[in-house]
Amino acid sequence: MSDTKVRQTESRLELTRSINVPPAAVFAVISDPEGHVKIDGSGMLVAAQDSSPMTGVGDSFVMNMDREALGDIPLGKYQVRNTVTAFVPDRLFEWNVGGVDQPPFGHVYGYRLEPAADGATVVTLYVDWTGVRASRVRDRFPIVPAHMLEKSLDNLDRIVTAG
Repeated sequence: MSDTKVRQTESRLELTRSINVPPAAVFAVISDPEGHVKIDGSGMLVAAQDSSPMTGVGDSFVMNMDREALGDIPLGKYQVRNTVTAFVPDRLFEWNVGGVDQPPFGHVYGYRLEPAADGATVVTLYVDWTGVRASRVRDRFPIVPAHMLEKSLDNLDRIVTAG
C-alpha cells in the first residue's frame, strides 16, 4: 500500500494517498453504497439496503450497523441514513450522516479525487465535524479515528487495483 499522509485540525481529519488507477475507477466504488460496505474501516457497516449508486446531491442511502460487536443493539436494528451533500463525478463525493428518522448529526465524510500525471489518483478521505453541536464535541462525539480511515483507504486501494 502507498504511504498515507495525515492532516488533522480541531474539526477536520484528512488522510491522503495515491492509488494507481484513474479517478473514474475510484469514483465508481465510492459512489456505490455497496462500495461503502466493502471499504468501511470501522468494521461495523454490514449492508446497504435498497440503494443504487449515487448520482447527485440529495441522494441518500441507508446502512445497517452491526452493533452486536458492541453488545448493545442486535444486528440490523440500528440504521444510519447518509445523504449526499457534494457530488462532482470523478472528483468529489461527500455525505452527511444521520439516523433513519433523525436530521443529520452535523458531521460529513467525503472523498476528494485529483488525477495525477502518471494516471493514478490522489485520494483524500476526510471527516469534518464543524457542523456538530459544541456540546456533543465536548462530550467526545465519536469521530472516526485516523487508523480507521486509513484502513478504509487500504481497502479502497485493494478493491480498485484488484479489478
